[in-house]
Amino acid sequence: MTKEHHSGFAAIIGRPNVGKSTFMNRILREKVAIMSPKAQTTRNKINGIYTTEDAQIVFVDTPGIHKPKNALDDYMDTAALSTLNQVDAVLFMVAADEKMGPGDQYIIHQLDQVKKPVYLLINKIDLVHPDDLLPLIAQYQTAYEFTGVYPLSATMGNNVEEFLTDLSAALPEGPQYYPEDQLTDHPEYFVVGELIREKILELTRDEVPHSVAVVVERMKDRDANGKLQIEAYIVVERDSQKGIVIGRGGAMLKQIGIRARRDIEALLGEGVNLKLWVRVQKNWRDNNAYLKTLGYNMKDLK
Repeated sequence: MTKEHHSGFAAIIGRPNVGKSTFMNRILREKVAIMSPKAQTTRNKINGIYTTEDAQIVFVDTPGIHKPKNALDDYMDTAALSTLNQVDAVLFMVAADEKMGPGDQYIIHQLDQVKKPVYLLINKIDLVHPDDLLPLIAQYQTAYEFTGVYPLSATMGNNVEEFLTDLSAALPEGPQYYPEDQLTDHPEYFVVGELIREKILELTRDEVPHSVAVVVERMKDRDANGKLQIEAYIVVERDSQKGIVIGRGGAMLKQIGIRARRDIEALLGEGVNLKLWVRVQKNWRDNNAYLKTLGYNMKDLK
């Protein structure tokens, strides 16, 4: 008798900075989605592929849902909400150390239109006393009838495996969509660009992070030592931001490159020669034509 195999797609939604990307990376045991304490780190839907002998789940890590301030924000919100009726399950993630707010209520209102199972994941339970969880759970259960509620810690791993087991069993019988060793369906150049952007978020001040994008232009040739040649440019909105990213005597750009190269080499499993440049594109976040060249195309979400 053939053993049952379950598969499907699960969207992870929630407000910015509740730990969606940390959760994805915990599941995959590899950095696929970048992480930062700065809100709105994730801009595109990022698919992470979790495979076991009995199941395959494609997790869709979405941008944090928030009130849009520009065309890029509009894209991010649409990207997050467009997934809800295209998947087999929706995972609504909230932070255990934060009260339910207007942003959570807005998402719950969107969930009213969803006809798929919706799970509540209460992340960051390592930051609160267990007694504080029950009132929070009760508040969310009053607001929406969830298929299941799972308090967990993406950082520490608490209850993550238990949730994966339950979700795998609940998904419909289906095939394995991807090879067992594949972790994402994004091309390597996309992940490489995201790793570079993560280092910019780590190292620069508040003026820069949301005004920056990374474009990987070249990623194929090798030097005399066999190292992969990667060339990328960093896009900012103002000359002052360009100065911050480059730093005095190029020190900041050098640090960004050193840190990014380490993660890229770990991702690719080989030596890398990374070259970075900085370009100014005025108000690129409100320029729909330029957003399209960077891969943020609203039409792709419809």
